[in-house]
Amino acid sequence: MENEQQIFGIRAIIEAIQAGKEVDRVFIQKEASGELMKDLMKVMKRNDINFTYVPVEKLNRLTHNNHQGAVATISPVGFYDLETLVAQTLETNKAPLFLILDQLSDARNFGAIIRTAECTGVSGIIVQKQGSAPVNGDTVKTSAGAVFNVPICKVAHIKDAIFFLQGSGIKTIAATEKTETSLYELDLTQPLAIVMGSEDRGVNPSVLKVIDEKAKLPMFGSIGSLNVSVAAGAFLYEAVRQRQ
Repeated sequence: MENEQQIFGIRAIIEAIQAGKEVDRVFIQKEASGELMKDLMKVMKRNDINFTYVPVEKLNRLTHNNHQGAVATISPVGFYDLETLVAQTLETNKAPLFLILDQLSDARNFGAIIRTAECTGVSGIIVQKQGSAPVNGDTVKTSAGAVFNVPICKVAHIKDAIFFLQGSGIKTIAATEKTETSLYELDLTQPLAIVMGSEDRGVNPSVLKVIDEKAKLPMFGSIGSLNVSVAAGAFLYEAVRQRQ
């Protein structure tokens, strides 16, 4: 069965995935078993659907209906193909600005970043299919509806997306404290993709190895880092400042 943002029941979720619905994430009851559950697992893996094992109490909180050990969340937006979006953007914009979110997990932070991205003219946001924050009601609310205006691409691997952007002539810059280079020392006027990391770990070390530049924001207080949505805003508005 289905409501506005959820599908519950194993068979209903299988049918939704096979019908091409934008299933953002599936929550599976821990230690769930049975032939139908095995079928669901096969369909999710075949279609690269993000899923998480959770206690039954979590599923009971998500829906009061008979969930049969599985609840799926439906994305309120469609996702873009990265190669198509980049090609179309480069045709109309000589200096596009993309934003890559590496394993960002909090839906509210995601929504806040989308809102700032829309205000700063970001051409598209790139996230990884597995492990990234869902596009759900919290995301929509925190973005103030901006989620409907900014193209979002889901990719299998962030590093592959970076390689593709670099091959398309787009420079990549990662926000990280593991550098001596200040953001304000860099040229942000060229075709650019800014990489922001997760709330707790920052940009993955394997991603840092393949990007073109690293940059940090100057910090003068006793706290060593900013909230990721605030840091993303600082990076994006510096790009805007330089481009005006």
